[in-house]
Amino acid sequence: MAARSAWRWVAVAVVVVLAVLLYRHFELGRLLTLDQLKASRDALVGTYQARPVTTLLIYFGVYVLATALSIPGALILTLAGGAMFGLAVGLVVVSFASSLGALLAFLAARYLLRDTVQSRFGRSLAPINEGVRRDGTFYLLTLRLVPVFPFWLINLLMGLTPIGAARFYLVSQIGMLAGTAVYVNAGTQLAAIRTPGDILSAGLLGSFVLLGLFPLVAKAVVGWLQARKQYAGWPRPARFDRNLVVIGAGAGGLVSAYIAAAVKAKVTLVEGHRMGGDCLNFGCVPSKALIRAAKAARQVRKADAFGIVGAGGTVDFAAVMQRVHRVIADIAPHDSVERYTGLGVEVLQGHARITSPWRVDVTLADGSTQSLTTRSIVIAAGARPFVPPIPGLDAVGVLTSDTVWGLTELPRRLVVLGGGPIGCELAQSFARLGSAVTQVEMAPRLMGREDPEVSALVEAALKADGVHVLLGHQAVRAEVVAGEKRLVVRQGAQEIAVPFDVLLCAVGRTARVTGYGLEELGIPLTPRGTIETNDHLQTRYPNIYAVGDVAGPFQFTHTAAHQAWYAAVNALFGRFRKFRADYRVVPWTTFTDPEVARVGVSESDAQAQGIPYEVTRYGIDDLDRAIADGTAHGFVKVLTVPGKDRILGVTIVGEHAGDLLAEYVLAMKHGLGLNRILGTIHTYPTLSEANKYAAGEWKRAHAPQTLLKWVARYHAWERS
Repeated sequence: MAARSAWRWVAVAVVVVLAVLLYRHFELGRLLTLDQLKASRDALVGTYQARPVTTLLIYFGVYVLATALSIPGALILTLAGGAMFGLAVGLVVVSFASSLGALLAFLAARYLLRDTVQSRFGRSLAPINEGVRRDGTFYLLTLRLVPVFPFWLINLLMGLTPIGAARFYLVSQIGMLAGTAVYVNAGTQLAAIRTPGDILSAGLLGSFVLLGLFPLVAKAVVGWLQARKQYAGWPRPARFDRNLVVIGAGAGGLVSAYIAAAVKAKVTLVEGHRMGGDCLNFGCVPSKALIRAAKAARQVRKADAFGIVGAGGTVDFAAVMQRVHRVIADIAPHDSVERYTGLGVEVLQGHARITSPWRVDVTLADGSTQSLTTRSIVIAAGARPFVPPIPGLDAVGVLTSDTVWGLTELPRRLVVLGGGPIGCELAQSFARLGSAVTQVEMAPRLMGREDPEVSALVEAALKADGVHVLLGHQAVRAEVVAGEKRLVVRQGAQEIAVPFDVLLCAVGRTARVTGYGLEELGIPLTPRGTIETNDHLQTRYPNIYAVGDVAGPFQFTHTAAHQAWYAAVNALFGRFRKFRADYRVVPWTTFTDPEVARVGVSESDAQAQGIPYEVTRYGIDDLDRAIADGTAHGFVKVLTVPGKDRILGVTIVGEHAGDLLAEYVLAMKHGLGLNRILGTIHTYPTLSEANKYAAGEWKRAHAPQTLLKWVARYHAWERS
């Protein structure tokens, strides 16, 4: 890879040198001027009349070469074509020569520069690349139709994008034709031209601008026609009862409704179950309350390490679960009907069904139905646990991350199916509370989205807490033998029967996409089973949006709230401006002990995507506060652009890793590098110093060694 990159830079240098040499050797700066062209017009015409074919071929070759090498003077060459060949022949020759030369410049940029640019800035360019794949023809045609944009720059920049070479050539051939015709025609009237500015009058330039806007206008018209086609057959109400109806009162729905109410829109929020959604009632809140109780139990058992002898401690699981539900109840007012009603949101508790793009029918608790007309709809229906079709599950019973909170007795033997974040969190918590836990994962390691070293550290932590981890084992059936429940798992050709009292399935979640009208409206789904949306979070119907777990691509509470802003603003003000959802800096945390927090690319991601990177690592076992707290384990790993302090991604494993990550999230969001973190005062002694020390490790590795040698000589001289 390095050798290929080096050869490409050599090729770039050769091309640049060749272009400079040709320009200087043939004195193109003197020859490719309007005065020189006017002075030699008669001679050029005479040459063409004497040897027409030879002259055409030489002119064609020179034009192609000049365009391919981005040599200045294309305007003069175009005028020369009109002066020598006339309008008809000149237009044909110049049109094909300019397009061919543009294609060669495009291919040169693609071969020599694209891989380097994409590898260094791939994540930042991802939205641009996707836009080019989708709408590149329109944008390129617009640029070609307006002759105020430097064509040589367009050639090079488009070569860095994913647009196909054939499409680039065809669009260039068509798009440059109008401008070429104007300049070639001007060449036929060369005597009347005093300066290049005489060619493009204000009126003509304005005409080109209008012509250039045509593709974008055409795109908008096509979009409008497509929308009309989508809405065909659905009667549009003469007026609307609401500006916005939001389906689902989880994080995405609550934030959407809140924003709409804040800008004085009339908004109705519909929830068929519990306010607060999965996060409050089944996910983030109860799981963190359980994790805290499990951590307290472990701290009591390990109290002798801090000199506290005989602490003992007995887990009252019923009391633990009572506290979990008490925490839910204490937080519930934040998401309550009363609070959101006070904020200006109309809250209806019932089942929503979309019956048209502008109508939502709500079946209330008393059985009555309320029909709402609305300009826009936001779907925030969330997700539910996925239970794989394993034979025998119905016979043994299975709990999920939604139903486990109904337990009142601690399972003596617990099997956790799944090695992702939820599975790891619950397996460790129940083990710390006293269950004999077996965790089954099909993949070769836990938490497969993280780096292997992270997986290994988490696995070691779970085993230290008593979890029996079975990796590379596939659950094939559940059965009851002699009154004992067992899960049969297979590794290769070997089957193992794992006995249990409770089976907890935590293999992932699937979006709720049925039961509220998507099928009748024909709203398509993605291969992942989520609602298909565009960059603005619009579905097939532009006035219907989707956010949160039901839309993907992330299943985090904070990303649902993040998407909600875009959906609400686009739904309410999209006729003036629409915003594309921004996923460039998305953090997440797995709340095992130690915690695992990440933002940006991991080392595994960078390797898979071919992104050049440097790794800076700081071991938290060296941190004063971690040593004092007895939490001296884990690390901070920062990926940066080679030779620069720009952060590509961060992984933190350790106590309060999720809190420590916030500094890096802020830095990446606002383009701050490790030098800025190093220059920031961090309170001593705190865990946050780990971030500063990691930045210090990077600085030490990039110290200017040559300068330091001279500094050492200076100090030696000072001592003499």
